[in-house]
Amino acid sequence: MPRISAKGQAMPESPIRKLVPYAEAAIKKGRTIYQLNIGQPDIKTPAKALAAVRNNNIEVLSYSHSAGFESYRTKLAEYYRKHDINISANELIITTGGSEALLFTMGSICDAGDEVIIPEPFYANYNGFATASGVTVVPVKSKIEDSFALPPISEFEKLITPKTKAILICNPGNPTGYLYTKEEIDQLAEIVKKHDLFLVADEVYREFAYDGAKHYSIMSVPGLEQNAIMIDSVSKRYSMCGARIGCVVSKNKDFMATAMKFAQARLSPPTFAQIASEAALETEQEYFDEVIEEYTARRNTLVKGLEAIEGVRVANPKGAFYCIAELPVKDAEDFAKWLLESFELDNETVMVAPAAGFYSTPNTGLNQVRIAYVLKQKDLLRAIEILKAALKVYQG
Repeated sequence: MPRISAKGQAMPESPIRKLVPYAEAAIKKGRTIYQLNIGQPDIKTPAKALAAVRNNNIEVLSYSHSAGFESYRTKLAEYYRKHDINISANELIITTGGSEALLFTMGSICDAGDEVIIPEPFYANYNGFATASGVTVVPVKSKIEDSFALPPISEFEKLITPKTKAILICNPGNPTGYLYTKEEIDQLAEIVKKHDLFLVADEVYREFAYDGAKHYSIMSVPGLEQNAIMIDSVSKRYSMCGARIGCVVSKNKDFMATAMKFAQARLSPPTFAQIASEAALETEQEYFDEVIEEYTARRNTLVKGLEAIEGVRVANPKGAFYCIAELPVKDAEDFAKWLLESFELDNETVMVAPAAGFYSTPNTGLNQVRIAYVLKQKDLLRAIEILKAALKVYQG
């Protein structure tokens, strides 16, 4: 019988999606599920983006340039310049989501067996991208008691070897919601320059910063031009997850030329999705102001509700729309399955993402879950009520 590759067998399951069969079975039983497991916003996609596709009169759905439409890249560069990121259209490549941007990046800067240092917990698919690229993830642990702030730079320094090629961060963080300060970004900039490494920043949640805080991009750090690689996406910014449009940005010409070869190999990003994404750039600031206000209220509702549950500890997020909660259970994955298989409150239950899959260190985060506050406040309140009741039953 033909064999599956070792790489294929090593590919991790998504902690976000692995419980889907349990959810589907619960739905077949007629249960309502409050889905807190996945970062799918319920915020409406900007009307201009949808109208651009709906009203288009394309007669031949052709390839675009491998780097993406020049018109889109030009307007996207203008958008970044408004956010203190001074780049030109030839310093970015449009990709099929931020996922492809990360795959292009790992393929361009790493050989098989090379290492990338990542503060954990981190976006679970980084493990998958690394496995697909033959890259070893080297975790440096951040702590819930510090709200998942950047670990001391000395901890990074201990992990750097001749195989280390980059430090990768997500800012604001998925799954933690942590927003790195300017001082923390500057510390990372110094260490990558000292050791001649790349600093890769996944900045897809850049618009979602709360309490008056401001997102600080690695692309704004003076003197980091040859080390900085930024990953971005329209998925969260414009609630366009299904568009699958992202980009990779860098001023390092050698890196961009290499990434372009990967872009050519997959031909081009999707045409209609680029049309929608280009139109979305015309979205008024009022849209973002309302979204930030809504997510701030949702965060406050969720954190207050979780803190009121005995035995639950939660880190208060400053960005994105996730938080990590520590539960009074030994195995959060077992609890998450039980919620879907065996528990209901008035025929309703909750779906969460076990946090162990967001760590690379074995047996870490076993009693934690990631919660995405992408539901309306009334639904979040009901989900908290269900979770509280479920914990009482489960512990008993």
